[in-house]
Amino acid sequence: MKQITQNLRTGQTTLEEVPAPQVRRGCVLIQTRRSLVSLGTERMLVEFGKANLLDKARQQPDQVKKVLDKVRTDGLRPTMEAVLNKLDQPIPLGYCQVGRVIAVGEDVSDIQLGDRVASNGPHAEIVCVPRNLVAPIPASVSDDEAAFTVIGAIGLQGIRLLNPTLGETVVVVGLGLIGLLTAELLRINGCRVVGVDLDEAKLELARGKGILTCNPTQGDDPVKFVMELTGGIGADGVLITASAKNNDIISQAAQMSRKRGKIVLIGVVGLDLSRAEFYEKELTFQVSCSYGPGRYDDLYEQKGRDYPLPYVRWTENRNFQTILQLLASGLLDVKPYITERIPLAEYDKIYGQIGTSRTIASLLEYPEELSVKYTIRHQEVPFTGRKGVVGIIGAGNFTKMTLLPALKGADIKYIASANGLSGTSLAQKHGIAQSTTDYREILRDDEVDLVLITTRHHQHASLTLEALRNGKHVFVEKPLAIYEEELAEIDRFFREGTPALSLTVGFNRRFSPHARKMKALLGSAPMNVVATMNAGFIPVNSWVHDRTVGGGRILGEACHFIDLITYLTGSRVSAVCMNALGTHPSETTDNASILLRYENGSTGVINYFANGSKAYSKERVEVYSQDRTLILDNFRTLTGYGFKGFSKLKTPLDKGHREQFRQLLDSVRAGGTSPIPLDDLLNTTRATLAAVESLRQKAWVEVGVK
Repeated sequence: MKQITQNLRTGQTTLEEVPAPQVRRGCVLIQTRRSLVSLGTERMLVEFGKANLLDKARQQPDQVKKVLDKVRTDGLRPTMEAVLNKLDQPIPLGYCQVGRVIAVGEDVSDIQLGDRVASNGPHAEIVCVPRNLVAPIPASVSDDEAAFTVIGAIGLQGIRLLNPTLGETVVVVGLGLIGLLTAELLRINGCRVVGVDLDEAKLELARGKGILTCNPTQGDDPVKFVMELTGGIGADGVLITASAKNNDIISQAAQMSRKRGKIVLIGVVGLDLSRAEFYEKELTFQVSCSYGPGRYDDLYEQKGRDYPLPYVRWTENRNFQTILQLLASGLLDVKPYITERIPLAEYDKIYGQIGTSRTIASLLEYPEELSVKYTIRHQEVPFTGRKGVVGIIGAGNFTKMTLLPALKGADIKYIASANGLSGTSLAQKHGIAQSTTDYREILRDDEVDLVLITTRHHQHASLTLEALRNGKHVFVEKPLAIYEEELAEIDRFFREGTPALSLTVGFNRRFSPHARKMKALLGSAPMNVVATMNAGFIPVNSWVHDRTVGGGRILGEACHFIDLITYLTGSRVSAVCMNALGTHPSETTDNASILLRYENGSTGVINYFANGSKAYSKERVEVYSQDRTLILDNFRTLTGYGFKGFSKLKTPLDKGHREQFRQLLDSVRAGGTSPIPLDDLLNTTRATLAAVESLRQKAWVEVGVK
C-alpha cells in the first residue's frame, strides 16, 4: 500500500510503498477514501525537517539538553550516531482520515465491517486505528465533509476549555483552517466572534460565515478594534489558533481581554508572558491539548478504557461525534473551505509548495481498488543453502539503534513491524531483503534459522515459544518473560522439546571486554558485587512501567545486572530480597535495592535508581574479593586495585552487544548451543521475578529450580 512519509533529517516528503498493517486487538482496519492535509501542522514538520542541525537544535532546546547529557555519559560519537539515526526515521504524516472498515479486531463490538468511519489515521491507503479514535459517519455526511472531523475536534476542544456563554464576545486570532472552524463553531454556540488574520482571502471566508474581521495589514489595530466593539470592556475570551515565533500575539490577547477574561492557546506562539498584563486583569491562560480528554492516555487510546460520561462529558471521541452531528444537521458547513482535491499519487502538488501555499483545505483522494500486500520484497537476494539466515520481529529503537548496527554483514531476510513503515525504512537502510507486517511469514520460512525478537516485553515469551515450536533458534531481547507461568512454559519446552534449538536472551553486559577481563582476573573465589544503575527518569505513563506490558523497569532492565553478577561469580542466585523507595500506579518500581544470595556464598547488591543526576555515570560495578577490588565505570573504564600486572583498561563505551551477536551467529551457523547457558537464562529470569515478588511479600524469596 501507499503511505505519505517525511524524513526529519532532510525534510523530504515521499509516497512510500509499505506492507499493509494487520488488525490488532481493540482496533479497526480502515481502507482510506479521503484524508485532509492539515497545512499548518504538516507545514511545521516539513519546515523543521528542511532546517539544518543547528536550526533544529534552536527549535528544540529541551532536546539539546538531553543530547548534552548523553554526550557526558556515552561520549560524542555514540550520541551523534543516535541523533542522526533518530532523525533518519521517517514519520507518517496526516491525522484526518475517512474510510470504510475492512476488518474489526477483538474487543470491538460496536463497529461493523463496511461502516464508514472518521479517524485520526495517517495519509495511507490502509490504517489500523484504536476504537476510541474512530467515529461512525452519519449517512447524510459525505466523505469530503467527514474528513474535517478530527481537525474540527481540535477547535472544539479549545472552545470547551474557554466555556463561552450565549452572547459573549470571543476573538479568534489566526484564521487558518482550525481558526475558521473554531470561529464558525463559536457562532453556532451563540457568540459574537471576531476573526484576526493577515490574509484577506481567509477574512472574506470568515465574513461569509457572519464573523467580524480585523486585518492588521490594512491598518486595523486588533486591540483597539475589540475595545471599540465592546465599549471598552474587552473580549470575554480569546482563542489563539495562529502559529508565530514571537510573543506579540499573546501580549495582544491579554490587552484585548476584559478583566478576568480567558485566553486559550490552540496554535503555537511565543509564551514570554507579561506579568503586568495578566496580573492587572486576573486573566486565565490555558493550553488546549489536541482533540480533548483521553489524548495521549494509553489506557484510553490504546486499551479502549473510556472515561465515564457523567464525570468526563467530552472526551476526544465524543468531540469527534459532535463535529459529525453538526455536519449532519447542516449547522457546520465545511464545503467552502475545500480548496482542492488531489489524487494520492499526485501528493506532491500539495507538499511541493506547502511552504508557500495559500490554500485552506486540501483533500487527498484514494483509489477504490488496491492490492493488499503484507510483505514487500526490497532486494532479490538468494538465501538457499545459507546458514544463520535471520528474521527480525520488531522495528523499534533497540532494533534501529543497537541491533542492526551490531548485525552488520549478517544475512537478514526479513524485518517485521506492526505498522509496516518502521520496518520498511530499516529494510531499505540496512539492505534487508523483505519487510512485513505478518511476523508468521518469518516463522513459516524454512530458510530462516534464527529469529530475533525485539517487541514490547509482554510479547517476548509467547513469540519465543511460537518461534521455537516452528523450529527456529531464538534471540529475545530482555526480559525473557514477565510472569512466572510464561517462564515455566519455556522451561517445559526445553525439557520436553528439541534440544538442538538454542535460546539466547539479550544479556549483553557479560560480553563486554570489561566483563570478560573482570572474569579472568577474579577467578572462582566467592566475592561481593555492588552494581549501581543510575537509570534516569521515565514518565509514569510510559508503557515500561505497566506491569502487564513492560513488566516494570526491574524486570526489563535490572535483569542485566543479575546476569552480569551471575557471570562474574560463576554461580546462580539462590535467594532475593528487594526494597523500594516507592511504587508506580501499576505496582512497579524504578527506585530499588536488590540483595542477591548466590549458591557459592557470593553476594550481590543491585541499586537501580531513577532519581539520580544525569551528570553521574549511568552504570557502575564494584567487586570485592580476596583483598582485591575492581571498579567498572560505565563500561568505559575498568580500574583494578591489588591485582599484579593489572591496573586499568580503557575503551570506548562497549556494553557487549556486537560481541554477543557475533558469538550468537557463529553458534547458529555451526549448529552449536547458546552463548549463554540456558540454566543461567532461566535462573536470572526467576531471580528477577522473585525480586518483584519479594517487594510484594516484604521478605526474602527463594529462587529454586522449577
